[in-house]
Amino acid sequence: MPVLYVVATPIGNLEDVTLRALRVLREVKLVAAEDTRKTRRLLNAYDIKTPMTSYYEHNKMTKLEYILDFLKEGDVALVSDAGMPGISDPGYELIAAASERRIQVVPIPGASSVTTALAVSGLPTDRFIYIGFLPNKASARREALKTAANEPGTIIILEAPHRITAALEDILGVFGDRRIAVCRELTKSH
Repeated sequence: MPVLYVVATPIGNLEDVTLRALRVLREVKLVAAEDTRKTRRLLNAYDIKTPMTSYYEHNKMTKLEYILDFLKEGDVALVSDAGMPGISDPGYELIAAASERRIQVVPIPGASSVTTALAVSGLPTDRFIYIGFLPNKASARREALKTAANEPGTIIILEAPHRITAALEDILGVFGDRRIAVCRELTKSH
């Protein structure tokens, strides 16, 4: 019975990939990649020749049936640009559809920006909430922050570099005087 492997990829440094991930990427019949150019760099670095198809935010619904049909023929590895597919990256719909069709879904864990940032933040790690990316629009961003404002644990938020200043201003405005850590380029070689 074919398997959908949900494979974590490095969040920066290509050497952070696991041996198990490399084996799976070699053995599957197809890699469904959020960005085939970035995934090609990873595959080339480890001399992996597995065919790829794109699976990203704007084509995920049109590619869904193609990948599910492919799973009738052989195993597929789902990868995102960095980290674990389905966590603030495309993958949820494919994983849910595979589960609904009783296709085995196997996680291949690895690097995580969430736990990596938490570990080095200097903030409490015993309780945390992950709210992912904030909305683009300022009013929606502030509303999202208000829903988490009373959380007693560490709050983990992802943000794009070009929106970080606005996000930090909104965080200060909503949360007030609260300790924060800003983490970036967590494992890049530079």
